[in-house]
Amino acid sequence: MSEDLLEAIKDGVAVLTLNRPDRLNALSRPMLDALLEGLPRLAADGDVGVVVVTGAGRGFCAGGDVKAMAEGREAEGTTLEEKAQALRARMEVSRWLHEMPKPTIAMVRGAAAGAGLSIALACDLRIASDSARFGTAFARVGYSGDFGGSWFLTRLVGTAKARELYYTAELLDAAQALALGMVNRVVPEARLEDETMALAHKIASGPRVALRYMKRNMNAAEHGSLADHLDLEAWHHTRTGLTEDHREAARAFVDKREPVFKGR
Repeated sequence: MSEDLLEAIKDGVAVLTLNRPDRLNALSRPMLDALLEGLPRLAADGDVGVVVVTGAGRGFCAGGDVKAMAEGREAEGTTLEEKAQALRARMEVSRWLHEMPKPTIAMVRGAAAGAGLSIALACDLRIASDSARFGTAFARVGYSGDFGGSWFLTRLVGTAKARELYYTAELLDAAQALALGMVNRVVPEARLEDETMALAHKIASGPRVALRYMKRNMNAAEHGSLADHLDLEAWHHTRTGLTEDHREAARAFVDKREPVFKGR
């Protein structure tokens, strides 16, 4: 684990903190390498039910390091093919956040811009403080966009608004982002961590096998036909009906008590 990324696990919740607060947590190679090591490992960790991504200090993530761009240090490789493949490999961070078999939450304070916004959008849920600001930012630095932001944003706010936000690089405050459906909740700055962790622990204490298949269903719903989706739901629903967690939940309902899930 790099000093550019901090990791903590407690009570079934893993918190990954982007840790370059002096640069508003702009992405670095060590940070992305650490994410690419940590996310698959946490995905396979049976003690982890939820992964939270946040930023140290006053911002979530400003995206790419503009100073490194100006100095020509951002891209790896020498040929176009090498540069594109190196970037694509690092963009697996977004795929892991979106597809890993457990819920992911972005806890956002301050700026989430460029690739930083893309990473927040890759998570299943976004909890923002009232200080949060969101911007695609790519047009401001002459880039077209990376880390899947155009894919995620189109699905969250619709193609027309997503195109507008990319073409204009308009900066949105937390209330505007909430109205558009870019974030799930906006909470006071002082309550951000408490509110996010309460939600994370609530989800982590739930039926983890069922949550894994719920996430598969939700991801599959983004494409494909209704008939195919009904088939998928039928298989997943039947599969989760064979879990200990389902049987425990049914008994708890009859007994009029809260279920105790074990992830089995």
